[in-house]
Amino acid sequence: MHRDSLPAHRRYTRLSGSSDALALSRLASSEKPLALISATALDAQRLVDELAWFSPELRVCLLPDWETLPYDQFSPHQDLVSERLATLYRIQRGEFDVAAVPAPTALVRLCPPAYIAGRTFSLKTGEKSNWPSRATSTSPRW
Repeated sequence: MHRDSLPAHRRYTRLSGSSDALALSRLASSEKPLALISATALDAQRLVDELAWFSPELRVCLLPDWETLPYDQFSPHQDLVSERLATLYRIQRGEFDVAAVPAPTALVRLCPPAYIAGRTFSLKTGEKSNWPSRATSTSPRW
């Protein structure tokens, strides 16, 4: 398996308040794409909001946490599942400048990119669709 070599690491220290988002927005304006791993989901959401304020032209996406534990008897909320799939689809297609991921979320194993690409479609309001052909083309092959 071939992996791209990682660029030199950058370290920013003693940033307070929103200065971390400002530094990241300046970094993202010159180096794209940028992967941002935060300590918590709240930090990731804060940075996404602040990056949108400092640099509205940046395409920032957030991979949200499942907000469930592995042994919970219920599934994650449908909105979270939809947002995660939309974010993974954007990342796979390269339609982002900054991808923010909380560290606990980054540790969870993901399905292969080909699985997402083969089972994702976009439907817009007012668009006419032929559901039977879509259902057969996106149904899983067991």
